Amino acid sequence: MRGLIMVLLMLEAAGLYEHLFEVAEGNRMQSLIAQFFHHPWNGLHFWDLIQPGFMFMAGTSMAYSLHRQQTNGLTWSQSFRKILKRSGWLFFWGVLDYAVRPGGLSFELWDVLTQLAFTTIVAFLIFRWSFTAQIFFSIGLLLLTEVLYRYTYIPNFDQPFTNQHNFGNYVDLLLMNKINKGGWVAINCIPTAAHTIWGALAGKLLLSKTDPGKKLKWLLVTGVLTLATGFLLNVSITPIIKRISTSSFVLSSGGWCLLALALFYWWIDLRHHKRGLLFFTVVGMNSLFIYLFFEIVGARWFNDYIGAISKRCSYNPAASSISKTIISPRIKSRERSREVFFGRSMSKRFKVASVKY
Repeated sequence: MRGLIMVLLMLEAAGLYEHLFEVAEGNRMQSLIAQFFHHPWNGLHFWDLIQPGFMFMAGTSMAYSLHRQQTNGLTWSQSFRKILKRSGWLFFWGVLDYAVRPGGLSFELWDVLTQLAFTTIVAFLIFRWSFTAQIFFSIGLLLLTEVLYRYTYIPNFDQPFTNQHNFGNYVDLLLMNKINKGGWVAINCIPTAAHTIWGALAGKLLLSKTDPGKKLKWLLVTGVLTLATGFLLNVSITPIIKRISTSSFVLSSGGWCLLALALFYWWIDLRHHKRGLLFFTVVGMNSLFIYLFFEIVGARWFNDYIGAISKRCSYNPAASSISKTIISPRIKSRERSREVFFGRSMSKRFKVASVKY
């Protein structure tokens, strides 16, 4: 499952979905391809499930890793030092990912790796708690998020579900002295810690000696209940908003993660369909390297920096012809597809970015 997630991220970094969206403009396929982009605000697209799935599977992998460490005789403190080291590197790479901007160096905490650094530590610290205690703790994180957004009355930041005017935006001003134009907030790490916790619990279930059929039933039942709860909350209490990770979003996306894991567990472990999975297995085992390579080297250095170089070349008569014939068409196509998606087409479909309940 993690290997599939990484492959989808690789294709996104390559700009495939943007190009497909542009090619499909004006026909029915465009609505389908729109699922490979984040929803502008209140709603849920397929692509909104990638980050929760990534963090969920990080928890599942942690359960397997800690089980192996315990089998090898490592103490809790030794495992904790490993987790701290890993989380430190996750935080470092997450900050570095967006550290270089056209205007200079930048400090940002919106990357999934910085979020994962926090959620990994939280999931580890309660890993040895009982199943019930961990579930209540994760629900407590969601309730805490509700309280922070609804009942902290800060001038100009007292609208819980309005972009640029919610509590998460205020915290970003305190931490980074700026607000993300897309509405992403750093304190998403608090509610989305539930994804990593639930992933770890699922990993412990799969490692247990419970009957395989009962494992599958547990994943299916909890997945359906969690998914249904998230969508029921969206009806009249808390809207599903991925960009600020509302409780309804965490529950609905967590439900989809559980159901996806149930599907792969049934298909691969119970039905023994393992042919053609080596590539996904290798990619999943090297998820951090794959993410950094395609996000920084591919998307950031190659796509963005080459684009910047091509613009500079346009001012150089000697390089102008090369820039126009080789580099510029690719960059213009990428920029045009962004405009199509985030500009004309999407603005017609969605009203961004305020939800009142």
